[in-house]
Amino acid sequence: MISVRGYAAQDPKSPLAPFQFERREPGERDVQLEILYCGVCHSDLHQARNEWGGSLFPMVPGHEIVGRVARTGSAVKKFKVGDLAGVGCLVDSCRTCGSCKEGLEQYCETGSIQTYNAKEKDGKTLTQGGYSETIVVDEDFVVSIPANLDLASVAPLLCAGITTYSPLRHWKVGPGQRVGVVGLGGLGHMGVKLARAMGAHVVVFSHTSRKKQDALRLGAHEVVVSSNPEEMAAHTGKLDFILDTVSANHDVNAYLKLLRRDGNLVLVGAPEKPLEVGAFSLLTGRRNFSGSGIGGLQETQEMLDFCAQHGIVSDIELIPIQQINEAYERLQKGDVKYRFVIDLKSLR
Repeated sequence: MISVRGYAAQDPKSPLAPFQFERREPGERDVQLEILYCGVCHSDLHQARNEWGGSLFPMVPGHEIVGRVARTGSAVKKFKVGDLAGVGCLVDSCRTCGSCKEGLEQYCETGSIQTYNAKEKDGKTLTQGGYSETIVVDEDFVVSIPANLDLASVAPLLCAGITTYSPLRHWKVGPGQRVGVVGLGGLGHMGVKLARAMGAHVVVFSHTSRKKQDALRLGAHEVVVSSNPEEMAAHTGKLDFILDTVSANHDVNAYLKLLRRDGNLVLVGAPEKPLEVGAFSLLTGRRNFSGSGIGGLQETQEMLDFCAQHGIVSDIELIPIQQINEAYERLQKGDVKYRFVIDLKSLR
C-alpha cells in the first residue's frame, strides 16, 4: 500500500485537516499520478458538510485533478511515466451497461464510482480525492492534459469545463444560435467561454449589473440583468438554448419564456429545493426543459482538446492547501472569480 498525505473532513462539522491514509499499489492497468493541482468545486463543500446527505467519512474531497504520471502498471498502453494526465469526477463504472458502452460512464446504469465520497468495487474501500499528494486510477478513467495550457487553470475543466461542454455539445450549439447563460460563477464563466468558442451569440443573465464588464471580458456579447423586467422582456422568444448554471432556488419559468419554439433550457446547477415549472412554460412553443450531468471519458478528452485548440482555461485563484477552510467560507459567499485551485506543492 502507498502511504498518502492529504486533507480530510472527519465529519460534517469539522474543518478539513491533515490526514494520512493509504492507496493501493498500481495494478497492471493502473496509473499513479503525482498530483500537482486540484480544483475546488462547490460540490466538495456540499459533500464535506453532508448537505446532500449520504456523505462518507473520513472524506478527502477533490475531483478536478491534474498531475504527472509517476508509475504505470504493466498493461497500461495510454500513458508513460512523466506524461501530464488528469482525473475528473469518476474513477470507475460497470463498463458493461448501455450507457458505459456508449462512452457515457457518468450515466452508468448500475452506478458509476465517484472519485471521492464513494466505495471502490470491493464495496468496502472509500475512494479519496485530489486534496492529496498522489492518486491511483485505472487508465480508462485518466485523461491526457494538453501541454500548451496553464496546468493550474486546466484543473477546473475536469468538472466545470465538462459539465458545461457536454450539454453544449449534445444539443449542437454552434454558429447562428443565440445562447443564454444563467449565472456567472464557476460553471457559468466556463459556459460563456465554451459557447463563444463554438461560434454562438452569447447572452449572460445575472441578477445585478455588477458582473457586466467581467461577462463581456469572458466572451459574452450581451449581458441582461435578470431582475430588470424590461431587459428580460426584450429577449422573449429569442434564444435557441439556455444553459442554467444556478444552484440556488430561482424562477426557471422566467427563462423558459425566452426560448424560441423548440428551444432547450438545460439545468446544470443543483438547487437544493425542487424547481416549479409551469405547464404552459413548456407547452407554449414546444419548449424543452432538461438536465445534464458531467461527461464521459471520451467527451472529457474531446473537451480538453477543444480547449487546447481555442486557448480556453478557467479563471482561478491559486491557494495553498492550508487555506482550504478559508476558501470554503469564501465559496459559500460566492467570493471567488471563478474557481479556487489548490497548489499541492504546499502539501509536500
